[in-house]
Amino acid sequence: MVKKFIEFKGCNYFRQRLILSIMSSKPVIIDKIRYKNDDPGIRDFESSLLRLIDKVTNGSKIEVSDTGTRVIFRPGLLIGGRIEHDCGTEHSIGYFLELLISLAPFCKDPINAVLTGVTNNQIDPSVDLIKASCLPIIKRFMLDDEGLELKVQKRGVAPSGGGQVVFRCPVKRQLRPIQLQEQGKINRIRGLAWATRVSPSVVNRIVEGAKGKLLKFLPDIYIYTDHFTGAKSGKSPGFGLVLTAETNSGVMLSAEICSNPAGSKTVSIPEDLGIEGATRLLEEIYRGGCADSCAQSLASLFMCLGPPDVSKFLIGPLSPYTVQYLKHIKDFLDVMFKLETKTNTEEEELQLGADKVLMTCVGTGYSNISKRTT
Repeated sequence: MVKKFIEFKGCNYFRQRLILSIMSSKPVIIDKIRYKNDDPGIRDFESSLLRLIDKVTNGSKIEVSDTGTRVIFRPGLLIGGRIEHDCGTEHSIGYFLELLISLAPFCKDPINAVLTGVTNNQIDPSVDLIKASCLPIIKRFMLDDEGLELKVQKRGVAPSGGGQVVFRCPVKRQLRPIQLQEQGKINRIRGLAWATRVSPSVVNRIVEGAKGKLLKFLPDIYIYTDHFTGAKSGKSPGFGLVLTAETNSGVMLSAEICSNPAGSKTVSIPEDLGIEGATRLLEEIYRGGCADSCAQSLASLFMCLGPPDVSKFLIGPLSPYTVQYLKHIKDFLDVMFKLETKTNTEEEELQLGADKVLMTCVGTGYSNISKRTT
């Protein structure tokens, strides 16, 4: 029986379509990819993403037209195992990690991936942000997170990269349903100020700028410093900051900022960068919920892949990326979410900031049939 293709047009949300195609075993055709551009077709980072999928799966068939404007993808089985992949320098490793994190729990063998390329840039979520934001969400759905690890071995900043990251994730037969509706109060803030190929004093200046703003709101703040030197410092100079606010109910809300790449017209000032990073964290705290903007889409995917039981998850205002993810989940998995707006009232003193959204759905009962039985 020939499976019916799901057709899309354009290059937007390329990863979403491929992830959901694999999880639903439904083939896709993506047509008219940048067909009006002077340089039409898929870019190097997209072809690199397809090569990574080929390494993670067994039996996937990928056909790209001569002009690169049409991709036909027939998903295979997720096998996982040990993977080594060069992510290039167009997009950061975080762009590829988002795909791996979504697929890793459902592989045949636990993933042990070594990815090389750019660890921090201004376009994609950095490895540090994914570690602070997405891994806690995975732990909530997997319960037993032994073997879950994301480690920066070498830090490589845009534009030249030179970074290396190790990602390990155990496999699960099934995820568990989740009821997460209490955000709680922010009780502490932790962070990481990093720098490569610049003066060691830069990280202290970043910390000074960030703490100067955050100490007005909370006393329990600690920001670690991480100054890479020598072979571990990549090929380009740069610095940045990742901040995480923790609540008394275990919720993590994270934000990050990275300096302008080497060679750009404007030079980043460490103190200003620290203040901007703190402002971004306060914006995430204002949005609130039990997952920040980066982890919303991952939470919605794992909710609908859970057992056939009701899952509820409280988040802040939906990001445009998450809105599109919910549309694609409807196309591939035929799951619709019930979205309720939780408005602020005078009685609910804890629920300050932006209006929250309560996402509710019934899982599809997805089971990892490839997982080895012990």
